[in-house]
Amino acid sequence: MTPNCVSNKTQPCSSPGSFHGRSEFSSSLPSGYYGQNGGGTIPRNHRRQQTHQHYATAGIVESHFLSPSSQASGSASSSRRHLQHPLNGSASMVAEPGIDADDLMNEDSDSASQQSSRPAAEVGGKQWCILCMALLVALGTGVGVGLPLALRSGSSLQERLIAAQNILAQVPLIDGHNDMPWNIRKFAGGKLNTLRALETGLQHQDPWSKSAWSHTDLPRLREGRVGAQFWAAYVPCGAQYLDAVKQTLEQIDLIKRMVDRYSDYLRLAVDAKGIEESHQEGRIASLLGVEGGHSLGNSLGVLRTYYDLGIRYVTLTHTCNTPWADCSIAEADPHHQREGGLTHFGKLVIKEMNRLGVIVDLSHASSATMHHALDASRAPVIFSHSSTRALCNITRNVPDEVLKRLVTNGGIVMVSFFSLFVSCNKTSTIPDVVAHINHIRRVAGIDHVGIGAGYDGINTTPQGLEDVSKYPYLFAELLQDPTWTEEDLRKLAGLNFLRVFRQVEKVREDLRRANALADETSITNEELKGQLQCIYQERSAVQSIVT
Repeated sequence: MTPNCVSNKTQPCSSPGSFHGRSEFSSSLPSGYYGQNGGGTIPRNHRRQQTHQHYATAGIVESHFLSPSSQASGSASSSRRHLQHPLNGSASMVAEPGIDADDLMNEDSDSASQQSSRPAAEVGGKQWCILCMALLVALGTGVGVGLPLALRSGSSLQERLIAAQNILAQVPLIDGHNDMPWNIRKFAGGKLNTLRALETGLQHQDPWSKSAWSHTDLPRLREGRVGAQFWAAYVPCGAQYLDAVKQTLEQIDLIKRMVDRYSDYLRLAVDAKGIEESHQEGRIASLLGVEGGHSLGNSLGVLRTYYDLGIRYVTLTHTCNTPWADCSIAEADPHHQREGGLTHFGKLVIKEMNRLGVIVDLSHASSATMHHALDASRAPVIFSHSSTRALCNITRNVPDEVLKRLVTNGGIVMVSFFSLFVSCNKTSTIPDVVAHINHIRRVAGIDHVGIGAGYDGINTTPQGLEDVSKYPYLFAELLQDPTWTEEDLRKLAGLNFLRVFRQVEKVREDLRRANALADETSITNEELKGQLQCIYQERSAVQSIVT
């Protein structure tokens, strides 16, 4: 029974395939999304030298969500430890780093591999004693300045990992995007009561262990020193004009139930202060983001309701246009319907997000939408999980002209770990990810880069960053580069995002003091372009009186 449907169309009012696999792509996506046309051609010098340089979308369609992974899960099992979370800066972090040097990525050189697998006890006695003393003093005083520089000369991977953990004990590692809530909906029907492996390790339980899309559980988050995680309240584009709002509310409910159930690990956060407090407590700050403007149901009232429920960013589009914003696929495919960026209603969405204190997320947006959003927003924007178009020339990544505008806007790009965004190929490495981070630093500056891996919503990861336990390896790689100071690494880890969040909160407070009112504009039927099949057609008061 579908009483709200007023169209003669046969399309139902609930979205078919609600539990299709979470993917960046679908089988209907144009090849240009990968960079083959529509402004997305991959320059020869940006291609990795492999047999297959382009990939058909059919290989990673949503229906293949349950396909067995072609790669190992990457991390050994970690039973739950009833120890204080190392993010609180306790000295136990030094005594028990939580990262085994034998569980490292396969490195190109034999010498590097041999060095990384040496037990800590084999490091020169004096060197090791000095290192431990320095770490203990730093942890005891809260000071770690200069330590990375001291380690760069002839340091082992294990030493750099300990230095990285020291940095992440001082500053929360904030990741901009994780899709595990959709995997819980897909694999467990959204039911947490029987999902005990979330706490003991999902990599040993079917179907998680057989899926290339699963990279996250609570022990591995803790092992990876994650200080704050944005959980994506994602629903598929197929739900647009149907039950996208209902499904999104269910995903918000799932995330909040997860945080409540696992409160030893997680704490709900809705502001920058909450992130810092969670980090001091040794818990992972859990924040909510809505991925895709289709989840708004073209309603500013729904946006306000999401804010009240704890949503703190909205990604304007996903892999589909909304009636008010173009996605990146529209830029790649010349035959895809386009709005030309943001419509008038789209700009009102930005304005209302600024008034509420909701962060504008431009991952998935077309270049025109990016520029229009930067024009319209009074607050800094983010790209919650994107990389750079200069190094991987696909429309899903951020072009340099937008990077340059972040200097004025104050926003950040949180770099994705999806190999197809990093190397334009199915394989990539930690140095490939570092190259994107360094490119953003060169073009926009160190204040405008962060981390947004996209775990559980991607099916190919860089070698060495196979799951959420591996973040310290990225920082260990950067510690080899003398141009990176400890303060730079702190900014990358979380200080940049905290600055953005505080500025968004300041804009909200400024607008409150100016008595800015909620926008009561409704999207017009003309903007909806006839997509009215599941919308109740209200009669005006005048019509009601007449009839």
